[in-house]
Amino acid sequence: MSQSARTAKQLGALVRRERRRQGYSQAKLGEKIGLRQATVSKLEAGEPATQLQTLLDALTALNLEITVRERSKSTDLEQLF
Repeated sequence: MSQSARTAKQLGALVRRERRRQGYSQAKLGEKIGLRQATVSKLEAGEPATQLQTLLDALTALNLEITVRERSKSTDLEQLF
């Protein structure tokens, strides 16, 4: 799976999609990373105050990673979300 996100909301949607694909509830993912369900919900909603460590922990629990690359100009990512 290779997907792109340009905003916190888009990144949260990617986390939500993968969490659901793997069959986890927000509470179960929260248990895996030692956080409350409400924190996972805020991450998935793209809340601006979400800590970077929360995102990294969630990605690790879901066996995902971040790759940084030059932004593509041909894809309108806003239409994907």
